[in-house]
Amino acid sequence: MPTKPKPIQVAIVEDDDEIRANLTHRFSRSAPFRLVSSYPDAESALADLPRHTPDVVLMDINLPRMDGVECVRLLKSKMPEVHVIMLTVYEDSNRLFKSLMAGASGYLLKRSPPAKLLEAIQEVCSGGAPMTPEIARRVVQHFRQPDLPSLTARERQILDQLAKGYRYKEIVNNLNISMGTLHTHVAKIYEKLHVHSRTEAVVKYLNK
Repeated sequence: MPTKPKPIQVAIVEDDDEIRANLTHRFSRSAPFRLVSSYPDAESALADLPRHTPDVVLMDINLPRMDGVECVRLLKSKMPEVHVIMLTVYEDSNRLFKSLMAGASGYLLKRSPPAKLLEAIQEVCSGGAPMTPEIARRVVQHFRQPDLPSLTARERQILDQLAKGYRYKEIVNNLNISMGTLHTHVAKIYEKLHVHSRTEAVVKYLNK
């Protein structure tokens, strides 16, 4: 008998009771996922999350007292392997940049369709950085590319695709390369830029 894949462990940090309840209900009906914990504020999340070791944390950016950006920063210092997706009503570029610099792996608007949220969780676990197209465009518009002389032309192409929010399977199709070749290039990009994730690479590529 084939081994059943382990469900993706998800935690929620959201101060709105109704939204938190809706998210909880959504994950209770989605077989590939398992909700391990949920919290109404950053303080309780920071105190309790490390013992649950989730794969992905859905983080509201506008929490009471300590905001979601600072919560991400402190959480990543305790749990560097955890992926954090910011869920927010804001399309504020400053909040996006602060979230990415704090260690967030993705950024979605709360009005995103349920299917998009579940897809984003799977994507981030596969090394992606899910963002809405609007947010990806803002990232590109607000930063300029620095001098990165050590990157080859193909590596720059791939990094540009990553910065625009394309998923790996889309990059493979866009550049007509294999998934294995893409992973090889991405590994070399990470090594040359001295980063460990797609988000860090994109921020370094786009940052002034």
